[in-house]
Amino acid sequence: MDAMPVTVDHLTGLDEEQREAVLAARGPLCVLAGAGTGKTRTITHRIGHLVANGHVSAGQVLAVTFTSRAAGEMRARLRAMDAAGGSGAPVAAVQALTFHAAARRQLQYFWPRVVGDTGWQLMDSKFAVVAQAANRSRLQVSTDNVRDLAGEIEWAKASLISPEGYATAVAKQSRDIPLEAEKVAAVYAAYEALKANRDGVAMLDFDDLLLHTAAAIENDSAVAAEFRDRYRCFVVDEYQDVTPLQQRVLGAWLGDRDDLTVVGDANQTIYSFTGASPRYLLDFSRRFPDATVVRLERDYRSTPQVVSLANRVIAAARGRVAGSKLHLVGQREPGPAPTFREHPDEVAEATAVARSIKQLVESGTAPAEIAVLYRINAQSEVYEEALTEAGVPFQVRGGEGFFSRQEIRQALLALQRTAEREAQDDLPAVVRAVLEPLGLTAEPPAGTKARERWEALAALAELVDDEVTARPDLDLPTLMVELRARADARHPPTVQGVTLASLHAAKGLEWDAVFLVGLADGTLPISHALAHGPDSEAVEEERRLLYVGITRARVYLELSWALARTPGGRQGRRPSRFLNGIAPQTQADPSPNKPRRQKGATPRCRVCNTVLTTPASIMLRRCETCSVDIDDELLSQLKDWRLRTAKELKVPAYVVFTDNTLIAIAEALPTDNAALVSIPGIGARKLEQFGPDVLDLVRARQ
Repeated sequence: MDAMPVTVDHLTGLDEEQREAVLAARGPLCVLAGAGTGKTRTITHRIGHLVANGHVSAGQVLAVTFTSRAAGEMRARLRAMDAAGGSGAPVAAVQALTFHAAARRQLQYFWPRVVGDTGWQLMDSKFAVVAQAANRSRLQVSTDNVRDLAGEIEWAKASLISPEGYATAVAKQSRDIPLEAEKVAAVYAAYEALKANRDGVAMLDFDDLLLHTAAAIENDSAVAAEFRDRYRCFVVDEYQDVTPLQQRVLGAWLGDRDDLTVVGDANQTIYSFTGASPRYLLDFSRRFPDATVVRLERDYRSTPQVVSLANRVIAAARGRVAGSKLHLVGQREPGPAPTFREHPDEVAEATAVARSIKQLVESGTAPAEIAVLYRINAQSEVYEEALTEAGVPFQVRGGEGFFSRQEIRQALLALQRTAEREAQDDLPAVVRAVLEPLGLTAEPPAGTKARERWEALAALAELVDDEVTARPDLDLPTLMVELRARADARHPPTVQGVTLASLHAAKGLEWDAVFLVGLADGTLPISHALAHGPDSEAVEEERRLLYVGITRARVYLELSWALARTPGGRQGRRPSRFLNGIAPQTQADPSPNKPRRQKGATPRCRVCNTVLTTPASIMLRRCETCSVDIDDELLSQLKDWRLRTAKELKVPAYVVFTDNTLIAIAEALPTDNAALVSIPGIGARKLEQFGPDVLDLVRARQ
């Protein structure tokens, strides 16, 4: 007798909100999923539930993600469901792909019917064609300029902007661009013309895969009918990161149907420079008025202490994206409180971080479960050096090690040639003169790639400054010997090493211990974001970067900054404005043999980071003239509560809380004791007496 098939219970192990998402009726569903809330588990179980209950066949489901790694994880989970036993068609037949992979398959199938005999070929790289287009446009451009031009073309196409509309679009968005808008547009137009038909073959870039797929479905009713008969149900992960082009493809896939599940968190939108926009997630309920919306806020990744800090950082966010913020609730056992460290300079900061990491490793934490996260890749060098000296293995993720970068190899070669010619005086000046033709200009250039090159070369020049400060008699040949030794001493990448990564490269990953470093104004938020204004969307995206970084930590979290770049340098840096009112300002990290002494915090505006001097501004944690978002309804409710409470206690209303305290609460939206007590004027006694009522009012508004 055959054994009875085992049926997977797609609700086992799910919390109440996850179950709600899994059981939602077939149709439009928006899952607002905070960091660590089990979104992948939820959507794979929803797919399994729909298939197992006959709502859709597995082959009719198309799930799209933004990375091959995420698509692979989803496929693995679906296969695991089949391995555990199921009924009906196996869920592993579900197509889980990136947008580009899905479009490529569809285009390969439909191209002959839509285009005819003309073949097409996918370009591995657009670099050569962009360089040729720049040449045709009579522009003399560097390698980095070509890369930045390629990036601008990608952004424009992802944003559905034509060469003719490029100049207007970048002006409207105040976008940082590598060259004058008219020149970029000319290269863009020449690029499109060059690849249109080369030897009878259409050359397509990755954005063309999406453009042609959308056009094929939009313009050919037979193609649309066949595709929509094949796929009936769609799932989109990381929906806050879709571009207008990807949304156009999704709209073509759907047609007039609404069988769509989207998952995302607008407060993890950190890729707007690529064209990503959270507005499709934010507008989902407007587009689909009958949509079910489920909020996943139980964080299974991080301790309550880490979660509380993340909530406090994002609570200060402003703008439309901030209106969708999720209040995470930590589900893990309590752990250590996040620590904040102030250091005299970057070298001291890196040395202290390496020392802490070594202690964690010696205490049993695997190196692979530790990460050092920074804003820009050029910051990695000092941590590579400190970890090497500490004997801790590491790997650089999302970028090459400092001495492996092309511009640094070129710089070392140029410096070596200079060292071989003759003795040099004023070593820092000589080094800068050698590096200037390689891209070390007086001011950072426009364009992402050019700026990255500049940052790396500037870091090398500053490294030389440090060496000369420590050893004034240092000459160039001796310096080159030492730089080569540093480069050779770097550990090769190893999966067991500590991860060094930028905050962007860390998205989607997690570690037991995370060190967020270099948290100084001008670095986070980065200077070119501040150039747009202290309350700009560019600065808000920097805040979201910090939020993403915090939520990468499971248990141990350390945040640090340096007051100066070099040892002995002027200590003029300020801690990141995002930490104002959150991080205690401590003295520079002392030597291990000296006790730490605390000093009082210098109150700074959480918007513009200037020193606060008046009692009202200190209470509000901002300049009285700086604009912020405020929940007016909550403020009204707080005043009503204060009036009732004052009458019950038979005291004046201001004895309960002053108006400025209530305004600060309505702006900060504290949702736990730690966040509430951080507001000036709320001490332990008032926290105990009034805290529960205030927190209940705030939470009711979430």
